[in-house]
Amino acid sequence: MFYFSENVSVLFKVYCLVVMTLVAATYTVALRYTRTTSSGEMYFSTTAVCLAEVIKLFLSLGMLIKESRGFSRFKSSIVDETLSAKELLKLSVPSVVYAIQNNMAFVALSNLDAAVYQVTYQLKIPCTALCTVFMLNRSLGRLQWFSVSMLCLGVILVQWKPPEVTKVQVEQNPVIGFVAVAIAVLCSGFAGVYFEKVLKSSNQSLWVRNIQMYLSGILVTLFGVYINDGDQVLEKGFFYGYTPWVCFVIFLASMGGLYTSVVVKYTDNIMKGFSAAAAIVLSTVASVILFGLKITITFSSGAILVCISIYLYGLPKQDTSRVGQQHTEKSAKEKPITV
Repeated sequence: MFYFSENVSVLFKVYCLVVMTLVAATYTVALRYTRTTSSGEMYFSTTAVCLAEVIKLFLSLGMLIKESRGFSRFKSSIVDETLSAKELLKLSVPSVVYAIQNNMAFVALSNLDAAVYQVTYQLKIPCTALCTVFMLNRSLGRLQWFSVSMLCLGVILVQWKPPEVTKVQVEQNPVIGFVAVAIAVLCSGFAGVYFEKVLKSSNQSLWVRNIQMYLSGILVTLFGVYINDGDQVLEKGFFYGYTPWVCFVIFLASMGGLYTSVVVKYTDNIMKGFSAAAAIVLSTVASVILFGLKITITFSSGAILVCISIYLYGLPKQDTSRVGQQHTEKSAKEKPITV
């Protein structure tokens, strides 16, 4: 399913983005559902994050086996590349940051509606833009900076007076939810750019890099389980409160992590922008149906601004220097020669 060469087709890119859109929207709505409509005892979110890392590790191992096309090459990849102490330490950085981000998603969706979360989470774009400028030494065009400003304005409108939900009876704190999203956004921006830099600065397989990151991620998330819920996990069990819906959320988190890696390496900003905008629309529709979300003018206006800004941000930056050079050459040719 994931095996491909460096020169991937447009059809494959579209497939990845469609799946990524569905996974992102469904994950947000399903996670919100498990945190607000559970009739039994609530599960430990830290164990869910840890299990997702374990599943992603095994899926990546399977894909590396398929990519290696032989046990000897697979063994060589594991021994010579994957288990390098220096590389494992390098990939432990995004592991820690992604672990914080994933845990913050559970906190945020326990206090914010799925649609509000999905829109607010797009603040990762300006955060990623700043990290790209400082960490990858790239520049942004005027249109991109304009779209970033528009996106921030859209999020402000959404958060100015968050829409009410009529079918959620649990206690919620929007302030805590927004702070959790803000932390997740900062983590997403930094970790995404860091991982992109690691991926594109070497010729190592994407799956080798994923395995290195998930090995560190399992250790980090296990530590998180011990720190936050250690005593209760020992008393009630690691899988306490798990339902089929919780298992579905963990599966979606695992698939989303893998597809994110593929999207980072093989797609462009325009396609990712369409995916994010579509996920917002799908999450909003699902929230209206499942949670009784009441759409307000401020929410609608903010969400539309965010979707437009995502599209504008993904447009290719115009090479103004080349345009200026062509204009200068044209002027020189047309200028009359005086004696």
